[in-house]
Amino acid sequence: MSTALNPPSSLVDPVRWPDVARIPRGVRADVATVVAERIFRHAVSRLGIRVMMPDGTVLGGDRSGAAPTMYVHEPSALARRIGSGGLIGFGESYLAGEWDSDDLAGLIAQFASSVEQLVPAPLRAFRTAVLKRQPAGDRPVPEQSRTNVERHYDLSNEMFATFLDETMTYSSALFDTSDHLTTAQRRKIDRLLDQAGVGTGSRLLEIGSGWGGLALRAAQRGAIVDSITLSTEQQRWANDLLERTGLGDRAHVSLSDYRDVTGTFDAVVSVEMIEAVGLDFLDSYFDRIAAVLRPGGRAAVQAIVMPHHRVLQTRNTYTWIHKYIFPGGALPSMELIEASAGRAGLRIVDDLAMGDSYARTLDLWAQRFDARADELAELGFDNTFRRMWDFYLRYSEGGFRAGYLDVHQLTFVREGGEA
Repeated sequence: MSTALNPPSSLVDPVRWPDVARIPRGVRADVATVVAERIFRHAVSRLGIRVMMPDGTVLGGDRSGAAPTMYVHEPSALARRIGSGGLIGFGESYLAGEWDSDDLAGLIAQFASSVEQLVPAPLRAFRTAVLKRQPAGDRPVPEQSRTNVERHYDLSNEMFATFLDETMTYSSALFDTSDHLTTAQRRKIDRLLDQAGVGTGSRLLEIGSGWGGLALRAAQRGAIVDSITLSTEQQRWANDLLERTGLGDRAHVSLSDYRDVTGTFDAVVSVEMIEAVGLDFLDSYFDRIAAVLRPGGRAAVQAIVMPHHRVLQTRNTYTWIHKYIFPGGALPSMELIEASAGRAGLRIVDDLAMGDSYARTLDLWAQRFDARADELAELGFDNTFRRMWDFYLRYSEGGFRAGYLDVHQLTFVREGGEA
């Protein structure tokens, strides 16, 4: 079973976590609960999972013990949350401690692998009815983007340090067979810099600094680095790192929106920042890269993607991830990326898919996060927060394991010069 603690919803702080502490009630919730129970049982019957109910009843087609098992502690509360909130309610039920799993990522991978077939045809209209639209206030327009970033990346540098490796890299590593996490992260960084042609004397723009690991490595190669972020915590950490290592004269991190960048650069690198851009602003993102990249210059972009048809199906849907982790975020498809980049005069010349590496990265992050529960508590993060991050990391891992998500390193050349 998950190592996360199991707080009953009565122990959840109702001020900090109002929708986790509150179980939906009322006539509409009663009706929705009946439908949700049917949907849930139908889904379980079609998947290679087991569901253990409090009375010992086992649901599901796989009773071998090898399949991921979901342990339901409060079935009525779970059904009410699913009925009123769909997948958001499913996640909130986990935060409330109403269910656990011995393999959370494996369980979610099973759901993700069959997501389009889980709801029986007569009930699909109900599923559409409970889906929520993203709040207009979360759209990543210039005046909102910094707030969206702060809500995630400015939680606490010390919190992120509990599960990231020593490079403080918060994006997929690139693994060989037996790598440690740090080795795999450095391989990923070096490959991106190689693809962008970054070396001695290169002028590099990094869009999305993280905690400075890539800027540091580029400066060590002899590049001059301008890195931007919207996170004050990341900026402080990264500039301190660059000063401590004696490279502050070669690399600097500024608080800036990508839309405001000017100048001319030999190379651009952007690692898993495109997910915060928003689908409506992909053209703005690639237009800005093309505008500052010299003719023939290269851009290396690491991007989490979804299949195109799923992007179209879900582009306006408000999800658990939006509500609790990444407000305003949106995953593009390869088709959308290629089209937007092409309109900006950027041509893809290399494409490395590495979803398996991301699943492994997330598994290691989750293990490290769980192992540091005491430190997280000392930092002021309560058990509901820890369950939220456990769910987020394993939810994401499950998506990559199922192939519902993928991550690509993409190399672009700006037309008009030699590559």
